[in-house]
Amino acid sequence: MEFLGLILIGCLVGLTTVLFGFGGGFVTVPIITLVDADLGHDTARVAAATSALVMLVNAVVATVSTKRSTLAHLKGRWWLLGLLGLGGALGAFSGRFAPDALLQWGFVAYIAATAIDLLARPGFFRRKATVVDEAGEVSEGGRGIAAVWGVPIGGLASFLGVGGSVMTVPMMRRSGATMTVATTLANPLTLVIMSPAVLVTILAPASIEAPGIVGSLDLFSAAALLIGGLPIIVFLRRRVPRIPEILHAWGYFMLLIAAGVVVAVA
Repeated sequence: MEFLGLILIGCLVGLTTVLFGFGGGFVTVPIITLVDADLGHDTARVAAATSALVMLVNAVVATVSTKRSTLAHLKGRWWLLGLLGLGGALGAFSGRFAPDALLQWGFVAYIAATAIDLLARPGFFRRKATVVDEAGEVSEGGRGIAAVWGVPIGGLASFLGVGGSVMTVPMMRRSGATMTVATTLANPLTLVIMSPAVLVTILAPASIEAPGIVGSLDLFSAAALLIGGLPIIVFLRRRVPRIPEILHAWGYFMLLIAAGVVVAVA
């Protein structure tokens, strides 16, 4: 029954991957925290590592399924992508030595700070900035994210296992991107961050001895979540539902709050 329940939750993970660019982090971390609560002080570490694996696979599928015209907004951003990957590796490595309480409450604090920022500063809920491309038309991708943010974004995302969307989506929104483009591009950015993060996790010596746990990965739960999520991603990526900008933004915000609450009370 637990496996079936995780498959159903995986469907929700797939939906959030397509609609919000989460890749699964905001859903996976709270769920794995509840499923593996009996691991005690290792729970947050397993949740972060397993979340990274689920996000990586989801991000690969979502990126491959994304229209090339949308991915073109990342053209020439090699410095940003490289620094995101570097940050992802550093964050995953650091997470192996961090206290469990730091990972759990760091996740909660990270989300709380982001939620406050979204409410306090303009530009997220209503798109104000516009950018004109070379053809003289308004660009849906905005100005993009400055490369200098690569290491901080990648480091925090992999350290806490939340993926990059919590920082990249608001930043792209404020640069003038639509919610659809911002959430869609969050997947290839998550792919860049989580590839080295998962590699660090897999190559590191096994740290937790429990059934279904390899290193710090809960492969049983990860498999169930992916079985439920991947078909949803494949189906919806080419048929992305049209959601009004304001509803799309508020949906992102509410899911953000829900994830933080679950981890805080777990």
